[in-house]
Amino acid sequence: MDIDANRAGLEAWLILLRAPGLGPAALRGLIARYGDASAALAAARRGEFERTPEPGCRDWLHAPERAVIEADLAWLAAPDRTLLTCDGADFPALLVDSPGAPAALFVAGDASALWRPQIAIVGSRNASQGGLANAGAFARALATAGFAITSGLAEGIDGAAHAAALDAGGFTVAVLGTGPDLVYPPRHRELAARIEQRGALVSEFPPGTPGHPSHFPRRNRIIAGLSLGTLVVEAGLRSGSLITARLATEAGREVFAIPGSIHNPLARGCHQLIRQGAKLVETAEEIIAELAPLAQRLGATLRERLAVAPAESADTRARPVAPAHADDPDYARLYAALGHDALGIDQLAERTGLGVAALASMLLMLELEGEVVASGGGAYARSVGA
Repeated sequence: MDIDANRAGLEAWLILLRAPGLGPAALRGLIARYGDASAALAAARRGEFERTPEPGCRDWLHAPERAVIEADLAWLAAPDRTLLTCDGADFPALLVDSPGAPAALFVAGDASALWRPQIAIVGSRNASQGGLANAGAFARALATAGFAITSGLAEGIDGAAHAAALDAGGFTVAVLGTGPDLVYPPRHRELAARIEQRGALVSEFPPGTPGHPSHFPRRNRIIAGLSLGTLVVEAGLRSGSLITARLATEAGREVFAIPGSIHNPLARGCHQLIRQGAKLVETAEEIIAELAPLAQRLGATLRERLAVAPAESADTRARPVAPAHADDPDYARLYAALGHDALGIDQLAERTGLGVAALASMLLMLELEGEVVASGGGAYARSVGA
């Protein structure tokens, strides 16, 4: 793409994103109607709105503050900074399909982390020690199984889940209620820096945007929309985590809840969710077994979008097991059991002696890495050339 045209399109996006009162739905409508941000901005400047914009919007569109736009451009010019827009091929597929999707996301870190299969882990800011331990244990197990852990960087359950995923060597995504350059709460600055190195900090708000109470429900809808499912660890009856769970349900995603003592007020939100249809879970393996097929479909969508074909080199044909798992005896047993004829997961369990839940997560990892392919009916085979 022409550099000047690319910059003009990026500037148009930044101007539109900062326009007072021009919310995500209106902005997505303009993009859908006019094709790109530059054309949408020109139409908006001509007054072609579906609804009358709030005072100040027209003035900003015609005369945006150049210093503000230049500061946004400077932030985006730094390494590992990205603006993902709803008209771009890299915009997360699951988020496109969720209600109230944002028009764009500012990302600090690895934007490709947003295409990993994600599980949201949310809960109380004032969690009990048991709740924090549960959040950490589930996050570690799920991250080890290949899922990115998504949460809101808040104190309590959020922070415990992010930290545990990182400690397990996994990926984690933090969705912010501030601009991508601000950390709230401030005590999580070090955690945010770790996330930027092994995952992504994500916000629909432009750089410099301070936190506001209205931002956090908006953040929660992105957490729910990015994730295949949402796990609520501890929550009171008035917890914001219940909003995330409701939004996940509205997006057609799975909701899981960990039960607790009837005497613990932080268990009452989870019990309410279970009464409303959330799945009661006691182990991470239960979540993995439920979400692995959905993650496999997400992986297939990603490969189609990137047009990635399985490698067919002589080196690939010769290797006995995927290099990323060469030192893992369970993966070696699974890979040895797989052939070019598809086998069901029960057959693989019989051949390997591994549990179905463990096999589901391992097969997910191998499929995302292009080592195996899934066929209809939950059967698996080695990829062509593997």
